[in-house]
Amino acid sequence: MPKFAANLTMLFNEVPFMERFKAAREAGFDAVEYLFPYAYDKAELVRALKDNGLQQVLHNLPPGDWDAGERGIACHPDRKAEFREGVALGITYATALQCPRVNCLAGKLPGGLAHADAQACLVDNLRYAAAELKKAGITLLIEPINTYDIPGFFLNTTAQALGVLDAVGSDNLLIQYDIYHAQRMEGELAATMRQHLARIGHMQLADNPGRNEPGSGEINYAFLFRHLDAIGYRGHIGCEYKPAAGTSAGLGWMRQLAN
Repeated sequence: MPKFAANLTMLFNEVPFMERFKAAREAGFDAVEYLFPYAYDKAELVRALKDNGLQQVLHNLPPGDWDAGERGIACHPDRKAEFREGVALGITYATALQCPRVNCLAGKLPGGLAHADAQACLVDNLRYAAAELKKAGITLLIEPINTYDIPGFFLNTTAQALGVLDAVGSDNLLIQYDIYHAQRMEGELAATMRQHLARIGHMQLADNPGRNEPGSGEINYAFLFRHLDAIGYRGHIGCEYKPAAGTSAGLGWMRQLAN
């Protein structure tokens, strides 16, 4: 059976953020992830994890101005210094939280910038980040995101992400494979998972359409969970979906689809 991590950005958002750790534990999760820890005191987050017997498995590097619509700055050549500061901050938090992996959001292609120049910037920034994170024992991830949810996002498909990994050339850079985004952009979920399992460092899920819980849409999660067991995926799968009618009310999918 797969191991699931509650995404606290998406789940239990009927309660204040710091109370979601307890809610996740009470719902049966033993691991959590969320977008960003930076608005919270590290000691407070460490205490929430410890008090609830939780492992944190993922958070993202700083994304730029999230509230203004930025979704990462790794492909922005004029913000390399800011990116490197974010890498240092991400390492500080991940180390304190004993979080083994950190995701880098590539960002939206800046207006007027050639694709090749954005690609070169992304590769350079990832090469730097992968090396710095490796010193701290933390794995770096990159995530393809569909162009419907985030128009203009630079990294959209597994093939593109694999090309970036090849260009960076680091053994400390892997793919964060989000099943929902992959379904919307390319399909071929089972075959892609099998072919590229060694280069996938983390997975996330939601169903399509709607980005709600598994079993609500077109993705055959019962099959995919069996498939992941069969091909040897042993990592967590982050539950990054929008509960259709409240988190706790919708958790029956775990019993129905993942056993």
